[in-house]
Amino acid sequence: MLTLDAPWLDWDLGAEMPVISWALNRPGITTARHIIWREVKNADLPPGMDVVAWLKGELASRNRAEAVAFLTSRNVSVHHVAEATEGRTTAQAVATVGLSNAERVGARVDYSRRDWGTINVALRLDAGLTQAALIEALSIATQARTAAVMDADFRLPTGVATGTGTDCIAVAAPAGDTGFAGLHTDAGAAIGRAVYTAVAEGTARWLAKSFRGNHDIEEAAQ
Repeated sequence: MLTLDAPWLDWDLGAEMPVISWALNRPGITTARHIIWREVKNADLPPGMDVVAWLKGELASRNRAEAVAFLTSRNVSVHHVAEATEGRTTAQAVATVGLSNAERVGARVDYSRRDWGTINVALRLDAGLTQAALIEALSIATQARTAAVMDADFRLPTGVATGTGTDCIAVAAPAGDTGFAGLHTDAGAAIGRAVYTAVAEGTARWLAKSFRGNHDIEEAAQ
């Protein structure tokens, strides 16, 4: 169940399960029932703040200390949900998408005078995965995120954007004996379609709102 209570977006996964991510508060492989977005403004995170400690305090105040949490400058009411089924495996993805600090992998743009956005993606798979397959599932979700951004053809001085400098992805799935989640598997196909669709929809909406269809960051910034 997905609950919007701005500045929070809370996804109850339905049960505790393994979650893999590089989230600030609970990175790596952990166990959680909730994946949460916390919308923030520049004023919320002044220079020198211990952001991890602040976030943990915010989560504790909502009785969500065990959640895996994202920070985003995107309006959390603007989120995108997609579901895909392949064989007997279903994947559900929720994404918030902002590209104000977009990057081309292997290069960097100077964003020191701009607000920072991010792409945050949470994915829940109903197939029981081994730990190795959970890691592979994260790689497929990341690949789908990248493909969706690249297909939008958002051009930077360094090339077509592949993501942002602050993206985070979390993948949740029950523990089980499915040992692979690559592109040839039902799990991989479902993950790819769900994440791609959610991120593509979010990217299209952000571009239409921010640049009125102009994909050139230099011209848009004028």
